[in-house]
Amino acid sequence: MDISALLGTLLSNDSVSNMSQATNVPADSVQSILGAALPSLLTGALGQSENDETAEGFAEALSDHSANDTSDLASFIGNIDLEDGAKIVGHLLGSNSSNVVNNISEQSGASEAETSSIMSAVAPMLMSLLGQEASTQKKANSGLGIADIMGALLKNVDLGSLISGLLGGGKDEEKPSSKPKDEKEESGGLFGFLGKLFK
Repeated sequence: MDISALLGTLLSNDSVSNMSQATNVPADSVQSILGAALPSLLTGALGQSENDETAEGFAEALSDHSANDTSDLASFIGNIDLEDGAKIVGHLLGSNSSNVVNNISEQSGASEAETSSIMSAVAPMLMSLLGQEASTQKKANSGLGIADIMGALLKNVDLGSLISGLLGGGKDEEKPSSKPKDEKEESGGLFGFLGKLFK
């Protein structure tokens, strides 16, 4: 899994609709909040992995979350502990978390309560997906540290543009992550689309 696939899962119709049901936040607001929040959460995750004081604990948290089964999104999201999710958000965003949530609320046009609920819902899912990726990479190369893994996944990636592309594509019947591979002729599917995005 790479960052585009990970984001495709988080922004998929299934994820958005199930988070909407779990939090009673309208689906269009869920999508707007995720679009504004994911860059901050992922940047926070990268920061946790690169900080000598937090890297070990962050790696352990990812390992714990990697055991969660995310294959059934309805079941996974339906059983998310929002209080635990709020703690994860706090860890990822640090002492400035309240200001970040406020800014995301303004960007998305959703209330702060809605914003907090969706961020608390997506955080455990994000940690599980990152944990699964970290576990896969560690098995492939046991010498990799958590900072190496997170850096390979997130550095030199324009998260804002990538997410905008995924959300823009969501105006069609399905999200780009779930479209047939041959839908975009000669484009290489999602990756061809992303290549055009960054030209």
